[in-house]
Amino acid sequence: MVNLRKAAIVGCGFVGSSSAFSLMQSGLFSELVLIDSHNERAEGEALDIAHGMPLARPMQIYAGNYDDIQDAAITVITAGANQKPGETRLDLVRKNAEIFKSIVPNFTNYHGIILVVANPVDILTYIAIKLSGLPANRVIGSGTVLDTARLKYLLGEHLGVDSRSVHAYIIGEHGDSEFAAWSSANVSGVPLMDFCEMRGHTNHYEARLAIESGVRNSAYEIIKRKHATYYGIAMSVKRICEAIIRDEKSVLPVSSLMHGLCGINDVALSMPAIVCKNGIEDLVPIRLSDEEQQKLCESAKVLRGVINDVL
Repeated sequence: MVNLRKAAIVGCGFVGSSSAFSLMQSGLFSELVLIDSHNERAEGEALDIAHGMPLARPMQIYAGNYDDIQDAAITVITAGANQKPGETRLDLVRKNAEIFKSIVPNFTNYHGIILVVANPVDILTYIAIKLSGLPANRVIGSGTVLDTARLKYLLGEHLGVDSRSVHAYIIGEHGDSEFAAWSSANVSGVPLMDFCEMRGHTNHYEARLAIESGVRNSAYEIIKRKHATYYGIAMSVKRICEAIIRDEKSVLPVSSLMHGLCGINDVALSMPAIVCKNGIEDLVPIRLSDEEQQKLCESAKVLRGVINDVL
């Protein structure tokens, strides 16, 4: 029986602990179990957050093991090696694939939803689907939710408008082959290019290149300065969990197994999807230009090549 007020986090590094802190503040859960290969680290993070309970929301938070996840509504997997300066997300694949091969077999009888956050998230989401044997709709990757937030932020700054009014997506791989789906982008229903001109911006091509590059290089720039990224992804974890627990049916660009949309099969990557209590209800076929369609196929080929090397 799934407890909708319980979540688990596997991996208590920067991303896992930041996600735990974000979920504590969300009020979504009343019980949170932290699991790490170094149990003392999990105990320390649980104690650190628990000591703030009198100042925040009541929650039972503790270090545990895989027996404690069985009734969790959502288990967030952040465990993995850190991305180093100059290292792409795909460079991590072999190290983290081995880590996942030791983690995922613990979920074969699991009835909740797995949210994969560790990088490279698309490859690890695919591995989690295949090794767990769970229905594909219940294994989700955080995908390009954060990349899309970065895109909206930069567009909001560029246009001098609330980024929450910007509707645009980064799709494909969460990594170097990701791209902005400019064809479907708009600001409160106004096509993006029209809104740009309304705000006095006419150098569309140059601006799009700069913004898209800014999104793609965001993680590298942050890692160069502080050696890791964790606050943005922690907020993304909270947002995905909200959509699941509240059965919002929100459209989010999470990573999921493709079944023929845009001609892509048997690879996990990010496309807008309806996220609900059962995980992914359906994919949303947003408008893409021929060039964008080709980029999506190329991104899928990059991921398929890595999968073939690993599995």
